[in-house]
Amino acid sequence: MSVLKNRAVLRWLVPVTAGVAVVGGGAAIGTLAAGADPALPPRTAAQLLEDLRSSRLDGLSGTVVQRADLGLPPIADLAGAAGGNELASLLTGTHTVRVWYAGPDRQRIALVDTLGERDMLRNGRDVWSWSSRTNTASHRTLSATEKTMPSAPATPVDAADKALAAIDPSTAVTVGRSAKVAGRDVYELVLTPRDKDSLVHQVRVALDAKEHVPLRFEVLADGADQPAFEVAFTQVDFRTPDADQFRFNPPPGVTVTEEKASAPGSTRQQRPDAERRPDVRTVGTGWTTVLVAKLDAAGLTGAPGAKPGEAAAPAGAPDRAGADAVAGLLGGLPKVSGDWGSGRLLTGKLFSVLLTDDGRVLAGLVTPERLYQAAKG
Repeated sequence: MSVLKNRAVLRWLVPVTAGVAVVGGGAAIGTLAAGADPALPPRTAAQLLEDLRSSRLDGLSGTVVQRADLGLPPIADLAGAAGGNELASLLTGTHTVRVWYAGPDRQRIALVDTLGERDMLRNGRDVWSWSSRTNTASHRTLSATEKTMPSAPATPVDAADKALAAIDPSTAVTVGRSAKVAGRDVYELVLTPRDKDSLVHQVRVALDAKEHVPLRFEVLADGADQPAFEVAFTQVDFRTPDADQFRFNPPPGVTVTEEKASAPGSTRQQRPDAERRPDVRTVGTGWTTVLVAKLDAAGLTGAPGAKPGEAAAPAGAPDRAGADAVAGLLGGLPKVSGDWGSGRLLTGKLFSVLLTDDGRVLAGLVTPERLYQAAKG
């Protein structure tokens, strides 16, 4: 597994990192001096990014702690309940995750909390999910093109992959302080958006000094000195886990559901038309990209002809009470209007979401003003 998949990122390193200080060397203007502990050989930002690009990860296991303080109402947990996606809860609070990796076709994630454990496993073409709280499991067989593991950044590797893809001339890339994470020496890459419309102040990625794998990922919002989002290993082992870790043995009394296979060439599991995600397009690039989704006549909550946030949950939702609560929260959002139209606005420390009365949803790691510009266009 390579964290830095996009070689095009390297094109920007010469203009972006020219004159940047290195760990162990003198600090240039606007960069951080090296930390005295641990003492690591000097590396430039370009060298660290090349380390990422060329690194090879054959196996890994460990414990990850994720913390999120996005300044939001408890909408992520409710949305997850309404949609049947418990992993949406990773967007709020503090969570502990156990991870195992033995190549792209052998992966396992276990989310552990006070209510029990939730596992997702891939072993070849077999994918299992299991909840100890309900003692239920589901299984499906993958097509050759399907992606299976959750899109939420469950590990620093996942999160760094998404952030590094945003590197372009609008990003200042520097080297931060050396440190220790999970008992291992790390370098720190610091990504700073230059566009003032971005709500992200900095992204900090701590790289294992030997394996070149991200061990900690932090996102700081504008005006904050503590991360709004952080995911970090507290324990890590780079030996390849045993094959037994990826075999699912149903516990006694478990109810197993067999999911339908996807159609040939499909990249996602087949779902009824009413459950499919709306079409999404993007406006802008890099850190100020805005996602724009046009909802169908059912609106955000599934009631025909309803405006976003005004209707009850669709029939058949996995958790009707959770969906109703989401609808209530959305309906209570502040009303906004301008030459782009009218709607409701949800804001957090790192992102803004605009729900227009004409059935659009605009979202990004940007100021509300940037969403209004995109809505007008």
